[in-house]
Amino acid sequence: MVAKTEVEVSNKLDTVKLMLAIILLLAGVSGFYYFEAEGLIYRVLGLLVFVLIALGVVYTTHLGQSVVGFGRESRAEVRKVVWPTRQETVQTTMMVLVAVIILGIFLWLIDMMLVNAVQYLTGRG
Repeated sequence: MVAKTEVEVSNKLDTVKLMLAIILLLAGVSGFYYFEAEGLIYRVLGLLVFVLIALGVVYTTHLGQSVVGFGRESRAEVRKVVWPTRQETVQTTMMVLVAVIILGIFLWLIDMMLVNAVQYLTGRG
């Protein structure tokens, strides 16, 4: 029973944090346009500060932690991939191009036969 209460409190707190992050983003964008008389570099830096603070707030939520965890796991999986050599890549690309050309010619011939058949049946050919 206690664990369920902690989850509900955490979910409510996460919702508040996410709303705070959205408000921070909106404040950053509003400030960017409100201070249009200032230099562009200062406005962009101000906006970046608000975005970084908002990302920090999101990071403290369960959603933020799961997204970061997913990114770490994805990066670990990419490191496990055995990438093809340049020769394998070129050979595979050439095989795909040849297959596409052959299939394109085949479909073009089928299309021409069907057009001729329709013209013959309608009396226009």
